[in-house]
Amino acid sequence: MTEETALSERELQLLVLDVNGEQHEVITESRRTLVDVLRHELRLTGTHVGCEHGICGACTVLVDDRPVRACLMFAAQAEGARIRTVESLSEGDRLGDLQRAFSEHHGLQCGFCTPGFLMLAEGFLAERPEATKDEIRAVVAANLCRCTGYQTIVEAIDGCATARRQACANLCDSKEK
Repeated sequence: MTEETALSERELQLLVLDVNGEQHEVITESRRTLVDVLRHELRLTGTHVGCEHGICGACTVLVDDRPVRACLMFAAQAEGARIRTVESLSEGDRLGDLQRAFSEHHGLQCGFCTPGFLMLAEGFLAERPEATKDEIRAVVAANLCRCTGYQTIVEAIDGCATARRQACANLCDSKEK
C-alpha cells in the first residue's frame, strides 16, 4: 500500500466547530483530537499539548462552559458545542481580567501551563464565583506546574474572583440608586 492510498483510505469528515464565538469548517480525520485541530487546523496555538494523557492540564479548554482536556476529546465530539480557548479571554488587544490577575500576582513563570490554568479558572469561577482559597487550591491541583508552586496561581484566581464580585456588587448598588 502506498502512502497516497493509505491517506485516501483514512476516514475524513467535515466538522463545523463553534470556537470562540466563530463557526469554523474543518475537514479532518475522525480520530484527530480537539487539541490537534485547534492548534494545527485553526492555528489557535494558545492551547498547549503537554502529556497527551489528560494529566497535566496544559490543553484545558472550555466546552459548553466546562473545563475539558482537549487531548482526550476527539474534535468530532465537540461538534455542536461552544468551545472557548485561551484566546477568548482577551478583550481585543488588552488582556482580560483573569489574565491581568495572573500577571499582577506573578501567577506564571515559564508560561507553558498558564493557558490551561486560565481556562480551568475561567470555567471554575463561572460556576463558583464565591469560591474560597481552599476551593481554588483544590481545583488548581488538577493541573500540573513545575515552576510556580501554585500559591501565586491561587492568589491570582482569588484576586480576580474578588474583583469580579466587587464589580458585580458595585453594579447592583448603582442599579438600586
